[in-house]
Amino acid sequence: MITTPFYDPTKSYNDNYAEGPFGDLADGVKISRVGAPGDTFLGQAVYSRFGIPAGPLVNGAYVKAALDKGFDLPVYKTVRSAKHGCHPLPNIVPVDIQGDLTLELADRGLVTKDAYSDPLSITNSFGVPSFDPDEWQPDLADAVAYAQSGQMVGASFQGTKWPGADVDDYIADWVNVARLAAETRAPFLEANLSCPNEGTTALLCFDTPRVAIISRQIKEAIGDIPLFLKISYFKDPGALRELVEAVGMVVDGFATINTISAEVRTPDGQQALPGEGRLRSGVCGHAIKWAGIDMVSRFAALREELGMSYQIIGVGGITSADDYDEYLKAGADAAMSATGAMWNPQLAEAVYRRS
Repeated sequence: MITTPFYDPTKSYNDNYAEGPFGDLADGVKISRVGAPGDTFLGQAVYSRFGIPAGPLVNGAYVKAALDKGFDLPVYKTVRSAKHGCHPLPNIVPVDIQGDLTLELADRGLVTKDAYSDPLSITNSFGVPSFDPDEWQPDLADAVAYAQSGQMVGASFQGTKWPGADVDDYIADWVNVARLAAETRAPFLEANLSCPNEGTTALLCFDTPRVAIISRQIKEAIGDIPLFLKISYFKDPGALRELVEAVGMVVDGFATINTISAEVRTPDGQQALPGEGRLRSGVCGHAIKWAGIDMVSRFAALREELGMSYQIIGVGGITSADDYDEYLKAGADAAMSATGAMWNPQLAEAVYRRS
């Protein structure tokens, strides 16, 4: 179902931050529930194991509105240790995809289309903006405290490679921002390893030795707070096994996937998202559901084979309650929707009514 999105693609990030959310998410109508929470996540009672991943919930106002609509596991948009700007408009555009966005199709590149329509797929490019901790810490803490019984607010964070910083500085920044996020008392944290490293085109999640170092240092810093790693799609099964063997006993879980990267152009061949380094951008929505479910299935199989107990959050392409069920059947302990939820704030209620 396509409705007015709660994040307005025609407005700048700062305007969305100041004025949003929009559409039905902002109508003030709360989900109606009867009885006590009947499910669990991370050992805590929840009404549903469904939420919105880091991305569209840009501040506490969005998180609170999502909680009111029954998204019981919302994740506050990725924060940094210092202010970081957003890429210029446009940040979100619809893409023309028929069926699944296979890796082969992504390699060939995509074109945009004029309107958002079912089945909904988009590309997005923000650059992981963040305000200073002095602003996001109290805002996040307030959103965490707003959650009712049966709900949990997660916090996503990311280290930053500043000009002149070396590897040790970069790792130290990961640990520092993890501590800052932990101070908000969020019940679970998520390290965003699935967005490009500054100054490179690589994803940190594919650098297993560095992920292992960062994960161990973060866990030492935050103690018993559950830590998830947000990762992208792994084409190489051996590389995924290497990651799980390295950190599966260190972290508390994995969230997968973020997006599938592709070159995106307009129908006349122009770069869709202007600016250096923005020819490639992350595609999300219905077309990547296959990849999210595939990764969940592989994580679940490795968990059983290796005798581990990490949790799995499935993300990617959930636009209906049936999609949510598919993720749980594949082995996910929880599932989240970004694009689907943005255009259909009633999705959480549909999931809850089915459970």
